[in-house]
This record gives sequence, C-alpha cells and structure tokens, in this order.
Amino acid sequence: MNIYLDRVKEENKDILFRLLEYSLFEESLNDGNEMNNEAIFEYKYFDKYFTDDDRDAFFIKELKTNKLLGFVMINTYMQKSSNGHSIAEFMVIPKYRRNKIGKQVAFKCFDMHRGIWEVSSSFGSDLAYHFWKKVIDEYTNCNNKFVDGIFIFNNIEK
Repeated sequence: MNIYLDRVKEENKDILFRLLEYSLFEESLNDGNEMNNEAIFEYKYFDKYFTDDDRDAFFIKELKTNKLLGFVMINTYMQKSSNGHSIAEFMVIPKYRRNKIGKQVAFKCFDMHRGIWEVSSSFGSDLAYHFWKKVIDEYTNCNNKFVDGIFIFNNIEK
C-alpha cells in the first residue's frame, strides 16, 4: 500500500484530535496516562500544532483512495540534543498495521528534516520499541544510539 502525508489543516483539527485520543487511549495500557472527568486524555500542546512553526501534524493517507490510515506529529522538542526533530505522536490505525505503512511514514518524516532526530517509543510497549528499533536500524544502517528510552540519530549525510 502506497501512502502520502497530508498536512493537517486547522479546519481538520477535530479529526486529528479524535485520532490522537484513540492513540492516547491505546498507550494508556502501558504509560499510566489517565483521562479526565470528561473522558478526554489531555494533551496540552495540541493547539500549538496549529500556531507554532516548530510543530507539524500530518494525516497518513492511502495514495489511491485518500483513505485515512493514521497520523504523525513532529516537533522540535529534544530531550537529549540541543536541536533537531522528534516524533511526538505516531499511530497507524490497527487494521492497517503490519503492512509497512509505519515504516514508509517514518522514512518520509526522517527525509523531511535533515539533522538530529529523537524518537521515543511508547512507554512500556515492547511492540513499539521493536517497531522503532527495526525501522531506525534500517534507516540508519544501525548508526543510532538508544539512551534512556530514546533512539537518537543524525541523518545529515543520508
């Protein structure tokens, strides 16, 4: 399945928010995140993806049909490096997983910005860790580090 990344426009932010809620719900099995009394998993930086220049959000869509397959959110918040880019949130709808969609998305994101990248897998999820390890090892030819739960690499020469 071929995919493309479609930048989320402000008029579609409700769709992104619903997808983000699904993702946060799924991650809550491992990370201990709690929903509030309105049944919402709070995400305090969400609106900044529509106002700040250092954040991008994309829908993952199938090339032929424009079918929505998930989303990815990128920012410049770095935990181990002074500058670069980070995958903040990433989700492929479960029905479409294991079709190399996640790998295609990750590679497209990494190719979008040259320099240092940090990627944290979903806390406590062995599946997420193994997915990111495999994808980042392939992208970097195993030229990456894993420090305190964060994959770090530089694609400047790629």
